[in-house]
Formats: sequence, structure tokens, C-alpha cells
Amino acid sequence: MIELLCTVRRCGAPLRPEAKRFVCGAGHAFDRARSGYVNLLQPQDSRAREPGDAAAAVAARRRLLDAGAGTALLESLSATIAGLGLPSAARTLDIGAGEGSLLAALALRFGLEAVGIELSARAADLAARRHPGALWLVANADRGLPLASGSLDLVLSVSARRNPAECARVLAPGGRLVVAVPAFDDLAELREAALGSASPLDRVAKLVAEHAAHFALLERFAARETRAFSPSQLEDLLVSTYRGGRAGRVERVRGLDGLSVTLSHEIAVFAALPAAGGAAG
Repeated sequence: MIELLCTVRRCGAPLRPEAKRFVCGAGHAFDRARSGYVNLLQPQDSRAREPGDAAAAVAARRRLLDAGAGTALLESLSATIAGLGLPSAARTLDIGAGEGSLLAALALRFGLEAVGIELSARAADLAARRHPGALWLVANADRGLPLASGSLDLVLSVSARRNPAECARVLAPGGRLVVAVPAFDDLAELREAALGSASPLDRVAKLVAEHAAHFALLERFAARETRAFSPSQLEDLLVSTYRGGRAGRVERVRGLDGLSVTLSHEIAVFAALPAAGGAAG
């Protein structure tokens, strides 16, 4: 079982699961919400009153995924995981898991022991209600991962922020980090409609550089699909992206009858370096 750590400042003791809560040896307790998620976020770990994505963005992503958007990404990640040679019931963390659909699909397909971390309690609540088979946590992964060192076989990060040092710490020997970032042409047609241009955005070089001190890049490849979106789905695409829901941008696409839009990601597979992960992968 994946071991969680207490997030109370200067504690970090292992958390023991009970029927309706997690508790550490020092007596710090974290209750399960009615939907099943556990909020480990401490006041010092967030300045916002309601941290994480807005409710509208979370709901928009759920509608898009329910409509089948992101199929190419799911299939590419599935093929990647199938080729990693992970142990049975591989202990898996999804950083920035959102409303949980992606991690839940992978967990069902591969029998993963799955934990999803989200800064947004709204997203974690949605995930827990629909996908009770995984453990959903609210925490600030940028500050630290509330999991024991060497306790994971796989860490996933899909269009989310990462803490490379922490990712290396929590991976067991032979574990893998799989990162997906938007490719240069992701949403290109929508960006052109909303912004008037679609400048290529290459995030992979920065991604590799950020992880170079802790990880070796094993492989990289692209997942790409082009789908026709209705006017309401185009608005959901905008709202679900960072800053995309600004009023002016939404207004620019509301007049469209529909649009074919490219969804594309670059996927990178990393192994922790011996000095960072504790053993060669």
C-alpha cells in the first residue's frame, strides 16, 4: 500500500488509514470528505481562499473528456505503461490529476494502485465521486509530495507542474516518471481563432532541462488527434485552458459554427538518476 505522510509543518510522520480518516503517530488527523477524498493541504501551502482551478474549468474538462476528447493521449499513455514492465498493482501517482478521468481509466486498464493529487478540492471531489477505486488527495505538489520515499513505481504528470526532486525521491528503484506537455501545435486552430495567431510553443526542451539534475530521458514521442468541436465544446476548450476563459477570447469563438481542432501532447519517459532515486533504473 502507498504510504502517505503527514503534512503538518515539521511532522512528516507516516499516516495510518482508519475508517473515515488518516492519522499520524503525533495525533494529527485528516478526515475523509463525504465523497471520499482527503484534504492534506496546510494553510501555509496556499494563499488562495479556494486554490486550484475554478469550478467552471474543472466542469469543462469533465464534459470534454466525457465526449471523447483526449483519446489519443490516453491510448499513447496506455501503450507507454504497457511497455514499462511495471509490477502487478503498480503504485502510481498522478500529479495534477484534475477530475480524475485519465488516472481512473489507466488504473482500471492496468490494475494500478492509484493516487491522484490535486490542488483543487472541487476537482478532487469530482474525482472521488465518480472514481472511488483510487485515493484522491488535495495537496500542493509544488511544495512537496506527501508520500514516503521510494514508495511509487510510476509517477504521471499530464499538463501539470512538477517538482523533479520530489518525483525522484518518491520513486522506487526501477520506477519511471512519465510527463505529457502540450505539443507545439496543441489547440493551434483554436488559438488562431481566439488570439488571431497560433505561434508554435515548444515545451520539451525546457522540460528536459528542468529534470536533468534528477532524471535521464529514456524516450519521447507525440500523441496527436484532430476532432470536430461544436460551439459549446469550443468554449469548454477555452475555459479549461489556463487563461483561455478570458471574456474577450470566449466572445471571439462564440460566433463560430464549429471547428476542427488539433489536440497534441509530447510525452517523455524518465528514469531517476542513481544519485537522485537511490538506484539505477
